[in-house]
Amino acid sequence: MFALDVPQTIAEAFRQIHNGEDPWQAIGNFSHDWYGNYPTPEQRCALVAEPIKIGLSEPEHEASQSPEQQMQLRQWAAFCAASVEYLCEQARLEVPAWVQNADYILSEDQSFYTSPAAATKPKVRERLRQQAPEAFRRRNVFCSNRVYANKYTATPIHKIA
Repeated sequence: MFALDVPQTIAEAFRQIHNGEDPWQAIGNFSHDWYGNYPTPEQRCALVAEPIKIGLSEPEHEASQSPEQQMQLRQWAAFCAASVEYLCEQARLEVPAWVQNADYILSEDQSFYTSPAAATKPKVRERLRQQAPEAFRRRNVFCSNRVYANKYTATPIHKIA
């Protein structure tokens, strides 16, 4: 399907996050492939077909992760599952069944706010709770409603003369 190039699937993005890469870079690369590099319905379905796996490591590696690291991985897994549901719904594609797995739903006390400012600013937390698309809110992941703004079709804010 993808010839010689290697697409950034959501599963690959999560593997990169799991291996310590910057989550926003991994998600950004996935987003570029979704919107720009592989925009046909068939290609997009292939980008999200493979389920992400929370327990990717050997048991001894998992034991070496702190509870905070394990929680952050669960939060990013929930973000990835919500992303797939949201993007598929926006593109009117069938949502892969794997995203409904309960492992990708955070409890209220595990809530994930994508803005670091939410930790100290209640107004930011409230804004994100209100703006987050439903696919994210159901998983207790709170982000801006522009989390996946398509820069390939967005109207520029300022025109350069």
